[in-house]
Amino acid sequence: MANSRVVGLNAVQNAIMRELQLYSNHVSDQIETDAKEVATQLVIELKQTSPKDNGYYAESWTKTKFRKGWIVHNKHHYRLTHLLEKPHAKRSGGQSTPQPHIRPAEERAIRAFIERVERAVEGR
Repeated sequence: MANSRVVGLNAVQNAIMRELQLYSNHVSDQIETDAKEVATQLVIELKQTSPKDNGYYAESWTKTKFRKGWIVHNKHHYRLTHLLEKPHAKRSGGQSTPQPHIRPAEERAIRAFIERVERAVEGR
């Protein structure tokens, strides 16, 4: 055993902690990057799939940084989102026809983000 080295328990512990910290930082950075990219893609999709009476509603989709995540919202017509997505009573009587465009895009964005997080955690 001329080439064997005796390594102290503290040195092994420190090496493991250092590697875990590097892994944690890498995964956190990747998740933040992925969150921004998914939010950007969601904004693009909502701009394309939103009803376009005059275009103002569709073009008002944006993303905003909030703490460690992103919020996708309609900056000018936020009250209109619910009215377009869900049926409601019309002033002239009857019900409006819902135009679901937010929920399908949201569900796709959630699936995409989950896949990206899994890849980041697995190191792919």
